[in-house]
Formats: sequence, structure tokens, C-alpha cells
Amino acid sequence: MAERAMNDRTATSAALSPIALWGLLAALAALLFAWRVGMQWPAAPPGDGIDLDSVILVYSTLPRAAVAVLAGAVLGLSGLLLQHVLRNPLAEPSTLGISAGAQLAMTIASLYAPPLMERSQGLVAFAGGIAAVLLVLALTWRRGLEPVSVVLAGMMVALTASSVSAALILANGEYLFSLFIWGGGSLVQQDWEPTIALTIRLAAGVVAALMLLRPLTILGLDDASARGLGVARHSSRFLIIALAVWMATSVAAEVGVIGFVGLAAPALATLSGARTLRQKLIAAPLIGAVLLWLTDGLVQLAAGSGGERIPTGAGTALLGGPLLLWLLPRLRLFEWPHLGSNGTAPRKASRPWLIILLLLALALVAAIVALVVGRGPDGWSIAGGDLLTDLTAWRAPRIGVAAAAGAMLAAAGVVIQRVTGNPLASPEVLGVGTGAGAGLTAVLMVSATASPGWQLAGSALGSLAALIAMLALAAQAKFGAERLLLAGIAMSALCSAAITATVAMGNAQSYILLRWLSGSTGQASALDAGLALACLLPLTLPLFLAARWLDILPLGSGSARGLGVPVAGGRLMLIIVAALLTALAAMVVGPLSFVGLIAPHLARLVGFSHARVHLAGAMLLGALLMIVSDWLSRMAAFPYELPAGLFASLLGGPYLVYLLAKGVPRQG
Repeated sequence: MAERAMNDRTATSAALSPIALWGLLAALAALLFAWRVGMQWPAAPPGDGIDLDSVILVYSTLPRAAVAVLAGAVLGLSGLLLQHVLRNPLAEPSTLGISAGAQLAMTIASLYAPPLMERSQGLVAFAGGIAAVLLVLALTWRRGLEPVSVVLAGMMVALTASSVSAALILANGEYLFSLFIWGGGSLVQQDWEPTIALTIRLAAGVVAALMLLRPLTILGLDDASARGLGVARHSSRFLIIALAVWMATSVAAEVGVIGFVGLAAPALATLSGARTLRQKLIAAPLIGAVLLWLTDGLVQLAAGSGGERIPTGAGTALLGGPLLLWLLPRLRLFEWPHLGSNGTAPRKASRPWLIILLLLALALVAAIVALVVGRGPDGWSIAGGDLLTDLTAWRAPRIGVAAAAGAMLAAAGVVIQRVTGNPLASPEVLGVGTGAGAGLTAVLMVSATASPGWQLAGSALGSLAALIAMLALAAQAKFGAERLLLAGIAMSALCSAAITATVAMGNAQSYILLRWLSGSTGQASALDAGLALACLLPLTLPLFLAARWLDILPLGSGSARGLGVPVAGGRLMLIIVAALLTALAAMVVGPLSFVGLIAPHLARLVGFSHARVHLAGAMLLGALLMIVSDWLSRMAAFPYELPAGLFASLLGGPYLVYLLAKGVPRQG
């Protein structure tokens, strides 16, 4: 009896400990809120005049706290519904592209249909979010909505939609700064309307979820069980997904993009002891509310007298990135599928070096066309004579910089894909590009007037740290190739949050980072082109000398050691070179280009299978893609200019989504 009583007390204390923890966090959030209210409490008794402190308290401080609680609860419930119905513990509005789709729809409506935004902002956001999630589902339907494929497709849809949004704003002469601030998810309020709207959404979502409790429970089982229990699987699934999208886009329409709350709340509810669906329906919204309320309180605490340093959405990303990295080794809720192998041997070109010479000629032709052909006030023209001389001083450096950056990213992509044995790995997907941005941010925070050399050093160290962290985490947790990609998503989100936080400060560093994020080559000088081209040869030559390693490493560590390859040292050397290449390229074209992913794939499709010709072909294709992207960025929206990095991402994002839908073979 004594032993049984002791076991009962142990079980009770284990159940109470998560409740006590969340109660403590809620109390901390309430304490921060009370401190903020005390700061805004009117000093004088109410009189006939208007007291500014009273206005700020009633119409800003109080509704802000209410919006934080409501938005967190809505996102927690939305994430839970998405995760449960898709049987995917990594599904949430940000990872499925819903928030980015809503952002794109609202950008398009703001530019081309302002009355529609005034009348039905929520409907516009819902249309964009549902279009994004339907695209993700359509692309991964053939793969049975595999969790990894769904998340990766959602990531690429999100990145592509974000690139289109930025390109549209730049093409219409708007300033990009406002897009990043809105995308950061600011909870600053001016009235109670968002509070009322989110209250209605939350109440409707809770009622609908309770009404759909039976189909929700059954859809959490496998498809055969759901079919045997008489549930219309597809219609029920789409109905619940539409409900989750409606709630998530309501938050995006009111306060902007708030990431990772929808991911964290259901996961933490499960880790806190919620087992049944009914328990999770209660716990996930409550945990989401506490998380966002606490994060917003910490953001306001860090604001000081100079205003808020980061939007609340960036604060949740700073929380969510490490959380996703922590969750990945602990997720045992589904099998991690392979990204696919079609079982066919890769095509091999019979005369690869002849094809490489043709690619070199094509790249030179593209450079000449970009140099002499352009648009002006009088339409299209071919420059010659004195005009060509004048234009060469401006166009030639940016062509050289774009070509060098494309070749560097392609070489880094080949190395990373072969070292990891992962056909979807690239500097951009693994967060190495944004790691370079985080390193640049750290240097600029020390000195806003840091020299280009120090900026390059910071970028190189940032990209190297991100790549080594990814591979070390993968080795320690025994990640497969797919988990490595998801860890890259988390690292990219973490680094992007640090960059967004700095951009939101609105100081000198913000404008430097904003120019870097846009990836424009418009200010490239002859010195920049000479430096980029001069660095290209010494950084890529060791890769050609290490071509044997690149051929053998995809076979696995055991086979590589048996063939005499120094696995640890070889990988480290290759990783360092890839990080340096990525940092140099990111300094020029920003973090958004997908050339490091596309060029190695195109080279493989041409028939370059051996490492040496694969590397040479990918570099030429990368240079060609960036030259074309740079030229199109100048011509597509004339007289406005789109950043070359954004334009390259518009080409690369859809291609990666196509690869996910089609299935791609592994290296080796």
C-alpha cells in the first residue's frame, strides 16, 4: 500500500510539474505586462483634458497584450490542427508556406487592388494562404504527403512567395524596409479592432474544432482505419486544413507573420503530458498564448527608451529556431522517408569536356549580350561606340561580379551535395547563406563603418559556423539527409531572425543589411569584380585537386576509408572551402539565390557524373544563370531594377519545388 501511494504521489507530481512550469511562465508574462501598465499609468487624475498616457494605455498597451494572447492561442490551435490532420509534427503556418502566401496576396492587393484590402483584408490573406497550402499538397500528393516532403515543399513555396513579394514592391518603387518590418510581425496596436477580430476567430475555431472532434480523432489514425470507420478522408482533411488556414491568415492579416508559435505550442503540449486530442485542444492554445505573451513582454522589456529593437515575430523566430533544432532528434512520431530514388543510373555524357566548352561559349555570349543589349527611355537598343564605352564602365563590373558569385555558389553546392550525399542540400537550403548574414551582422554591430575586409571575414566565419553546426548536429544525433535539411530550416530561421532584428532597428547597420538582403549588383565596382574573380581561382582550384575525394565521399565513410580517403580531414577542408565560397558570393548576391542548388542539378542532367567535370559544368552553369538573372533584373521592370539575387530565387524556387514533387536520386 505504501509503495502504491508513493507511486501515485510520483505520478501526480510528474503531472503537476508541467502545469507549474507553464503557470510560472504565465505569471512572468503577467508580471512584465503589469510593469508595462505601471509605466503607462496616468500620473494625474482624470480631468476634462485628454491625457496622453491614458490614451496610450487604453488604445495601445492593453489591446497589445490582448492581441498577443489571442494571436498565440489562434496560432497554437491552427498548428495543432495542421499537425494532427497531416500526421506531421513539423507542420505549422510558417513551415507550410501559409504565412508567406498570405503576405504575397496582401502585397499584390495593396499594389493593384487597394479597395479590396480596405474592404476584406482577411479574405485576401486567406486566399493567399489557401493557395499556398493547396500548392504544397498538390506537389507532395504523389508522395503520400510524406512529412519531410511536405515541410520542404512548404519551405520552398514560402521562400518563393517571399521573393515575389519583395520583387513586386521593388518593381513598383516602394521601399523594402516596410516589408521587412511588417514581415517581422509587430504587435503594436492603435485600437481594439484586431482584438475583436481575433476573439471572433478564436471562438469560431474552438467551436468548429469541437464539432469536428470525431473526424479529427479518426484522421489521426492511418488511412485504412479512417476509411474503415466511415470518414470521408479527403473532404474532412481539406475542411480542417481550410479551418486552420483561416485562423492562421487572420493573424497574418492583423499583425503580420508570427512564426514558430504554431510549431512550438502543440509540441510543447505533447511534451508537457497532453496525450489525448481533447487535452491537446486545450493545452496547445493556452501554451501558444503564454509563449507569444511572454515573448512580446521580453521584446518590450528590451526596447528601452529608444523604441523596440526587434518585432515580436523576430523574437518568436529566435525562440523557434533553437526549439526546432532541439526537437529534431526527439521526434519519433513518424518514419523519415527518403527523398526518393528513381532507381535509374544517372546519365553520363560521352564527351563532357566538349559540352563544357559549349557552356563556356554560351556564358561568354550571355555576357556580351548583357553588355551591349538593354532598354532605355526609347525602348530596346544595342550599344556601340562611345555609348558602349560609357555603359561598359557600369555594366561590366556587375556582369563580372554576378558571374563570379554564380560560379562560387555552384561550386559550394556541388561540394555540400557530395559531402552530405544529399541532392537537395545547398548553401541556401542549409542556412549557410543566412549564416554569412549573421556573421556580417555581428561585425556591423561592433562597427557600422567596418571595412569590406572585416565584413568579408565576418561573413566567412558566420557561414563556416552555420555549416559546421549543421554537420556536427547531424553527426551527433545521427541525422539522415532529410533531417539535416530540416535542421537547415531551423538554422536559417535563427540567423534570419537576428538579421531582421538588426534591420528593424533602423540605424546605419540596418541599411547596410537591407542592401545585402536585396542582393543587388547595382553598386558593383571594378574593384569588386576584380576581387571576386581573383578569389574564384584560388578557392576552386583545391576542389579540382580533391576531385577524387568528391567522387568517393558520397559512397559513405566506411567505403571512403577503405579507399584511402582521409574522411574527417577531407570533409573539414571541403567544408571550409564551401563556406568561404558561400560567404564571398553572399556578400554580392545576398542569401536568396538558389544557384547553389540549381546549377549542380542542371550539370547532372547534362550528364556530368564525375566530380571534376561536374564541378566545372556546375560553375559555368552557375555563372550563366547569374549573368542572365542580372540582365533580366535590369530589363524586366525597367526603369526599376530588381536585385539579381531575388530574381535568381524566383527562378530557383519553383525548380526545387518541382524536384520535390518529382523525386530526385541520391548522390553516389
